[in-house]
Amino acid sequence: MDLGLKDRVYVVTGASRGLGNAAARSLVAGGAKVVISGRDEKSVSDAAAEVGPNTVGVASDNGDPAAAERLVAAARAHFGRFDGILISVGGPPPGFAADNTDDQWLAAFETVFLGAVRLARTAAAALGEGGVIGFVLSGSVHEPIPGLTISNGLRPGLAGFAKSLSVELGPQGIRVVGLLPARIDTDRVRELDALSGDADAARTANESRIPLRRYGRPEEFGNAAAFLLSPAASYLTGVMLPVDGGMRHGF
Repeated sequence: MDLGLKDRVYVVTGASRGLGNAAARSLVAGGAKVVISGRDEKSVSDAAAEVGPNTVGVASDNGDPAAAERLVAAARAHFGRFDGILISVGGPPPGFAADNTDDQWLAAFETVFLGAVRLARTAAAALGEGGVIGFVLSGSVHEPIPGLTISNGLRPGLAGFAKSLSVELGPQGIRVVGLLPARIDTDRVRELDALSGDADAARTANESRIPLRRYGRPEEFGNAAAFLLSPAASYLTGVMLPVDGGMRHGF
């Protein structure tokens, strides 16, 4: 199936590794051109070189108020157009309600929540009909994850913002979508498993609760993201797509 990605230009944040990187790889494999961002200049430059020739890396922190304008400008400067953005951020610090400090909450709010809102608003102003704004969120949008209290507090609110934005931008022909990953086999998920003290046992326990009985591969998430961002998904907006192997048991 041709997703219609050829020569379309996307920005993918937080893409020096993990889920953002997987999405960028799938977009480029489908013919798109991509600007990826990450906080460390060397890491994002190395990642861009690995993703492919139609990829440019820009050192940028989602929490920086100037980041959004810089990334849209980079897309237009390098590739001559801007068709969409996938807003992906690293997960906030783990911990329970009694453990996380005010500073951790504030820092996470700046990057995970307010930074994403700024990126989406700027993208919305720059996009025309056929444009798309995507959010990488989490299964915690529907069900809290033990030990990830900050994420549990922020992700559902961001999903609500995304849904509201989809209604506001729909008349302009701009789509807004979200992806809700669960146990995808990334460095972040391995780090979370290791917090239990026995990473292998934690993984085995988690896999037993997934109907497909395994963690997802990064490329499986990337392919789902590329589809949602592509013209092939032109009548999908306001949706939150679980990419979780069936881990969420509700409808």
